[in-house]
Amino acid sequence: MFQFVFSRAYCTNNIRRKWKEFEKTLGCAEEGHPSLGDPDWASYTLGVFICLSCSGIHRNIPQVSKVKSVRLDAWDEAQVEFLASHGNDAARARFESKVPSFYYRPTPSDCQLLREQWIRAKYERQEFIYPEKQEPYSAGYREGFLWKRGRDNGQFLSRKFVLTEREGALKYFNRNDAKEPKAVMKIEHLNATFQPAKIGHPHGLQVTYLKDNSTRNIFIYHEDGKEIVDWFNALRAARFHYLQVAFPGASDADLVPKLSRNYLKEGYMEKTGPKQTEGFRKRWFTMDDRRLMYFKDPLDAFARGEVFIGSKESGYTVLHGFPPSTQGHHWPHGITIVTPDRKFLFACETESDQREWVAAFQKAVDRPMLPQEYAVEAHFKHKP
Repeated sequence: MFQFVFSRAYCTNNIRRKWKEFEKTLGCAEEGHPSLGDPDWASYTLGVFICLSCSGIHRNIPQVSKVKSVRLDAWDEAQVEFLASHGNDAARARFESKVPSFYYRPTPSDCQLLREQWIRAKYERQEFIYPEKQEPYSAGYREGFLWKRGRDNGQFLSRKFVLTEREGALKYFNRNDAKEPKAVMKIEHLNATFQPAKIGHPHGLQVTYLKDNSTRNIFIYHEDGKEIVDWFNALRAARFHYLQVAFPGASDADLVPKLSRNYLKEGYMEKTGPKQTEGFRKRWFTMDDRRLMYFKDPLDAFARGEVFIGSKESGYTVLHGFPPSTQGHHWPHGITIVTPDRKFLFACETESDQREWVAAFQKAVDRPMLPQEYAVEAHFKHKP
């Protein structure tokens, strides 16, 4: 239970009673997870409870939100009464009344940028009260300049991007006057996920798409946080509208999880070739749904190889350790993936890495395959 600090002039039983009424509805207004524990902060101008992380973002918009600690700061009766007459549920009913189904709602594990722009969109710009303010990501067409990492030299250069739902594609151009795009990324196979640490920029976004049934990565950012989050939600909107046509009987709740996805697991492991006689080499691995991709460098445009991980019903198994007599690995903690075609051997540096990778692989193996995944498996190119 909270130990609240009140100014002496207003430290009354009435105020204490008001606080106690909040206990059953406490939780961070931005994250919607009461199970994470009681929030330590509140905005006395918006009438919401928030966690420590979100309180820092609220402090950056003082013209909209003023915050206090519910444990350490003094509260007067008027402020408590305001909270009592508002609260998290009332704030959501007002400030989230018109959130589009495709708009990404951040979780506590998401990057700072997504959480900040969600809060600014709600309270500062009030985008979910006035739908006309959603035009930058809901119009079905968007163009602008983004910084894109070069595939060969690693330099970020300004490139023109065009998203068109009518053509079902995201395109970018190497020159402003170019008539033909350098690349056309079909919305059908496109994914976007924020990767600030990997890209080295707080607004870094990784976009992936399929080219000749292999995954292609591009890395982009914009100096303005709102701009790159608007691009992200515009891509989700395009995916949403594509899926609505492709699956006309599906509900919004069925489609929203398919709009974008974060990777199940990323990190370094060692691998060996198909004959398992050559030495192990350190590679960067990304587990994207059922595709396990490996790269020489985390920012490579193309994977050196990809492994499809199907279900146990289709003959896929994940094992701790190596087969007997395995040699050549520098890291001690082994993983063996058994597929219908061959065994893949990986080595992890630490036991905790091994546990996390095995859990990610097992999650894929335990999940029954969808009809379209059998088609992917049939055409998949196993690269050693």
